[in-house]
Amino acid sequence: MVETARQDGELAYLLLKTANSLFGRSPAALAGEERGRVETLARRQHRLETLVLSAPEARDVVVPQATLEAALAEIRSRYPDEVELHNDLADNGLTLAGLTQAMERELKVEAILDKEASRAATVSDIDVELYYHYHPEQFTRPETRRTRHILVTINEDMAENHRDAARQRIDGIAARLAKDPRRFEEQALKHSECPTALNGGLLGDVKRGQLYPELDAQLFTLEAGQIGPVVESPVGFHVLFCEAIQPEGKVPLGPIKAKVREMLENRRKQICRKAWLKRLGEAQREAA
Repeated sequence: MVETARQDGELAYLLLKTANSLFGRSPAALAGEERGRVETLARRQHRLETLVLSAPEARDVVVPQATLEAALAEIRSRYPDEVELHNDLADNGLTLAGLTQAMERELKVEAILDKEASRAATVSDIDVELYYHYHPEQFTRPETRRTRHILVTINEDMAENHRDAARQRIDGIAARLAKDPRRFEEQALKHSECPTALNGGLLGDVKRGQLYPELDAQLFTLEAGQIGPVVESPVGFHVLFCEAIQPEGKVPLGPIKAKVREMLENRRKQICRKAWLKRLGEAQREAA
């Protein structure tokens, strides 16, 4: 009976976790195909955890009490008080004791898998450089344009933003900039109706496809340092300033070397975990 109750608590925890992960809802709120999918995945995860915990490598693995308490504290922080926590657990077929046991089980499984992953081969500088060299498509930087803009919105509910009035205002701004392009940031601060006005109209380094199509089409015809003619988008009239152009190119390895190394390390660890689990499953089938 005790063993059955413990397993029921473990499954209830996995059901809750899987349902929230996949659908953002509790298991009780699911039905039909969604409920069936959650139950299938939860039971599969429970079998996998049982397999891992039965391995010889699991014998010496212990979850530190501080680690378990920290995980429980994170769960508690999601609720205003203990009553709400206990009520929610009860609604999902769990008790606090059952939750604690299930989380300790989960943490132990993670620790065992991490232990096996630590056996993965170390990633060397040469490994990183070779990956960078043979996968250039992953390190291509698209062309970007450092862009500022001034926006006057169209709003027929406001007299000063009727289409004709808005067009007259943006044309006046464009005329002043034609005489002195150096005034762009000042004019943006004074007249732009976009929050970027506070930063001189700065949109940042923009790549193709980030802006409205009308703005995108104009921006990528401008030269560095050029201000374009008035252009209309669904929100109003704009004046665009292409401040600088960063051409397409390969990202240097130096600034991203640590991230590439981390990615390769994680990949090797994952391969190591999968290989160990495969051997474990084969050994279990042979013993059966």
